[in-house]
Amino acid sequence: MTESEIMAKLAAQALDEKKGLDIQILDLRGIPSAPAEFFVIASGNVPSHVSALCDNVHMVVKNATGINPSKVEGYMNAEWILMDYFDVVVHIFQKEKRTFYRLEQLWADGENTPFGSESAKENN
Repeated sequence: MTESEIMAKLAAQALDEKKGLDIQILDLRGIPSAPAEFFVIASGNVPSHVSALCDNVHMVVKNATGINPSKVEGYMNAEWILMDYFDVVVHIFQKEKRTFYRLEQLWADGENTPFGSESAKENN
């Protein structure tokens, strides 16, 4: 497993721990124009939930790897927070913003893997 795969899974686990909704890991390695190897995408219900998801990703990744994101955008409004870990970009949305921007559809050429306890319930 590569470092970026580990980072993506750590971020997804952190989102799941705080009840992130519809967590997806998009593998973009087969797309030459992709800005990262992985996108990790999740939704939160309200701004405070979106912020809590971001905080947990930061803490879990930092504790496991010692790495901080190079940039965090959107934290103040908490409608769409982007956490840039270079090869892994974490996107945390409020539900309506995620529906509007449709990142999964924009990057549909990537391999999309649902993650977390919510997807496990759906598969049972």
